[in-house]
Amino acid sequence: MAEAIAITGRTQLVGVMGDPIGHSKSPTLLNAAFAASGLDFRMVALPVPEGRGADAVAALGVLGFHGCSVTMPHKNAVIARLDSVSDSAKRLDAVNCIRRDGTTLIGENTDGEGFIRGLAEDTGFDPAGARCVVVGAGGAARAVILALANAGATRIDVINRTRSFAEAAVALAGATGHIGEPGDVAQADLVVQATSVGMSETDPSAIDPTHLGEGQIVADLIYHPSVTPTMRAGTQAGATVSNGLSMLLHQAAVAFEHWTGVTAPIEAMRSALS
Repeated sequence: MAEAIAITGRTQLVGVMGDPIGHSKSPTLLNAAFAASGLDFRMVALPVPEGRGADAVAALGVLGFHGCSVTMPHKNAVIARLDSVSDSAKRLDAVNCIRRDGTTLIGENTDGEGFIRGLAEDTGFDPAGARCVVVGAGGAARAVILALANAGATRIDVINRTRSFAEAAVALAGATGHIGEPGDVAQADLVVQATSVGMSETDPSAIDPTHLGEGQIVADLIYHPSVTPTMRAGTQAGATVSNGLSMLLHQAAVAFEHWTGVTAPIEAMRSALS
């Protein structure tokens, strides 16, 4: 790992705000990227209590922060105090990255692009023309659905226990989005597991293994454990599998590029996670 540059009065600060924030991997990940690129930037963790996210945005501008990552529970709350919001962040109603352009603070959402980049790196998969199934309808699932639609997927089936949540997620995909059923998995080129099922080794597969098969890509957004029950089921069925580590890595890389204008040093960032 490259040696970190000493902090001086010229160092550009970026933050990561959340509640709690002590567990965040972002400072380790981004500071490794800044060091590897020889940039005089440093990320610091900002413990911002729930309900104070909008106040924290105002403070970023006053203190001259160059940008900030945003995690739970502030992804929606910060929007009210930003000067502008990207189209994807607006449609998702969630910001996970703030960048500064002069005195203007701009909200972005890097999750979807991070997923597409990570999936391509892990499996070589291109969503253009593909049939996709997304299991789940929470924040990460919604970002994936929008990104797949923007990348040219021809059909996106969303499977979720609560129909109203599924309907809201489907709307992000426009004409390519549909309410899905478990059996739709068998016809999919790409299957994305975007629920919390699998975070325990004793969990069952979130997807019926009988619907999985050769030639499919099965992407689980969970990265701990590194091999989930759904991934094991996919491997046993002959599918190509990946976990959520690449999405974590690449969404941070997109944020890095927003802040610096420099291509992210992916291998240095990956090493920092190991």
